[in-house]
Amino acid sequence: MDFTQSPPSNSLSLGFLSHSSVVTAPNGSKNDRGSKIVDDSISFQIESTIEEMAHPLSSIPLQLMDQQTEDHHNCQEENSNKEKRESEKVEEEKDVEEFRFWGHSMCLKRKRDCDSASSTLSSPVKSLRGPSDELELRRNAVRAWGNQSLRVADSDVFEIMEKEKMRQYRGIELIASENFVCKAVMEALGSHLTNKYSEGMPRSRYYGGNQYIDEIEILCCERALTAFGLDSESWGVNVQPYSCTSANFAVYTGLLLPGDRIMGLDTPSGGNTSHGCYLPNGRKVSGASIFFESLSYKVNPQTGYIDYDKLEEKAVDFRPKILICGGSSYPREWDYARFRQIADKCGAVLLCDMAQISGLIAAKECISPFEFCDIVTSTTHKSLRGPRGGIIFYRKGPKPRKRGMLLNQGEGSDRYDFEEKINFAVFPALQGGPHNNHIAALAIALKQVATPEYKAYMQQVKKNAQALASAILRRNCRLVTGGTDNHLLLWDLRNLGLTGIIYSKYLAFSSGNLTTELYLHC
Repeated sequence: MDFTQSPPSNSLSLGFLSHSSVVTAPNGSKNDRGSKIVDDSISFQIESTIEEMAHPLSSIPLQLMDQQTEDHHNCQEENSNKEKRESEKVEEEKDVEEFRFWGHSMCLKRKRDCDSASSTLSSPVKSLRGPSDELELRRNAVRAWGNQSLRVADSDVFEIMEKEKMRQYRGIELIASENFVCKAVMEALGSHLTNKYSEGMPRSRYYGGNQYIDEIEILCCERALTAFGLDSESWGVNVQPYSCTSANFAVYTGLLLPGDRIMGLDTPSGGNTSHGCYLPNGRKVSGASIFFESLSYKVNPQTGYIDYDKLEEKAVDFRPKILICGGSSYPREWDYARFRQIADKCGAVLLCDMAQISGLIAAKECISPFEFCDIVTSTTHKSLRGPRGGIIFYRKGPKPRKRGMLLNQGEGSDRYDFEEKINFAVFPALQGGPHNNHIAALAIALKQVATPEYKAYMQQVKKNAQALASAILRRNCRLVTGGTDNHLLLWDLRNLGLTGIIYSKYLAFSSGNLTTELYLHC
């Protein structure tokens, strides 16, 4: 470059001449006096001659920008504003300094404050003009794709779902682990709440925008305590577990170290695999047995009732840190008071898994475990008639003097510390963000649980189970324990030489569309 003048001062720009906007100066040189200088950019203006400057300018950094060409529309705008540009011409000439660049005449143009302000405002406005037809078409296509019904979006899945709906409608479902939710629960499950990610506990989230999610979860917790008649000063609740198995494992993770001992009902006796389960060959079936040491207690093979004397003998020898009552298929009441005595005797935390009968307990149709247990877990989709998920109740506040030494609390501890340990185990130890649509649906179900209509519903469920038991017994069939105290029936097929799997397949085949499934004792 050949700079014949001292460096320019203030905000300067270099500009290319646009062919559509070139004017001829009186001395015969070509220059563009009407081009606007955009922001802090630099545009180059190629000149054939050098004009003399009235005064030198001080040095200032320059920035290069792309050459801009004016289209026919801009030419029309320029013609309409010709008089305005002519009035600005004299002022702009004062701000121009010329030099040589690769053999071409160049001019330096000072950027005025008014130009800076106008260009700053005009540039975004130009870029934010209305979308083109092509862009609008794409937007409409995305909207149409996002608003398709299931029938249109995926007809294959829709047809399979319709067949499953008809199976449920036409069949007789006698699986104690299933239920039919109400329409309001379904609406919440299929709602926009599924879009929000909400790791953490209410008022302590990892993500923003959770103020309304917090309201829903807090309301759900309040309703959970109300449904079971619990005082918020003595009991806390976590409604985030994805299932009761997840809830149980969260309790173990929060309160135990790997290899610590737990003790629950044997799975073939009606217990649950999440309480610890081994196959006859010694294979560990569940995470409860993989990460912790488990020993099971059993029912009396003749009566089908829990043998509490043998249970106590085993517990005192095994010394579990968590003793579990509750199971998947035990048709009688649980002696929670006796469990409490055994837990105190061996220094264990008493955990009740009430998954199967939680709805009956809420309706006061079964004995409540809350008076005797330290922690109570449950599913939410069985007799509670809510969405699929789990729930954990835990004691908090001062510990009664009569209780034995509890896990990790020390002899001098007089308060429960389950809350922080269990909440931390649920998240972040074992789970990610909670399913907000599930929590909202659970809040709806728990509101219904507290109504007289739900109590009447549970009373009828229990009556129906007892009527079915009587009908089976009248036909000289056997029931484990000879009957039921809840909604569960165990049909003993051993005298018929059958297994539960074979007989259930026979029932399904012989009844055509009518599918009947029971808890069948092999």
